[in-house]
Amino acid sequence: MNNTYFITGTDTDAGKTLAASALLCAARQRQYTTLGLKPIASGSEAAPSGLRNRDALALQAQSFPPVDYSTVNPWAFAPAIAPHLAALEAGMVLRVASVTQALRAILSQTPRDLTLIEGAGGWRVPLNEEEDFSDLPRALGLPVILVVGLKLGCLNHARLTAEAIAADGVTLAGWVGSVVDPAFASDSARFAANVALLERALPIPCLGLIPYLVQADAHIAQRFIFLDTLLSLSAQEATP
Repeated sequence: MNNTYFITGTDTDAGKTLAASALLCAARQRQYTTLGLKPIASGSEAAPSGLRNRDALALQAQSFPPVDYSTVNPWAFAPAIAPHLAALEAGMVLRVASVTQALRAILSQTPRDLTLIEGAGGWRVPLNEEEDFSDLPRALGLPVILVVGLKLGCLNHARLTAEAIAADGVTLAGWVGSVVDPAFASDSARFAANVALLERALPIPCLGLIPYLVQADAHIAQRFIFLDTLLSLSAQEATP
């Protein structure tokens, strides 16, 4: 197992960080080395050592061997707004070239069995006025894992996102479902029907179905990850 994936979601608050942390945690349970990266994060809080983002801290906690926070999150911004606007307010412009250069350096200096790079929001979130976060996996040549926030409307969001990823010529490797609205899963028959439609509509393996958790907990969520499916994906990626 030796692969790097880009994590995107069907929307903001789709459960990307929980799903990524769960995947990393599940891999750690099998004694694999791991690294979770969130290169750009808005909505960060002041700490004695600088701005800290909750999602980036969650990914750092599942990275083994441990890494410095600056490795996980090189660009942290305080306002909880679109990252490109937060960057502008901080007096900088984010560029695909500079972000991918930093990521390539991190990946070469910190090789791991499983590395997950989490984007921000959904697939079409702007990085600047001309470039999007979706340009990062394109530039790095990375396959994508899609996190589907399971709630009313997720069928449309998931299908549109999958179509956009395919249209961009990026490989969609697998998807993780994360229940973000407990009411959506309250009727087991209806919930099963929605999941079945997603499995038919998304021509890629499901890597996990995480139930609604009142408090995000990677150790609980990893129980619902289909790690063997992820391992089979990694094996396919390694096959010439």
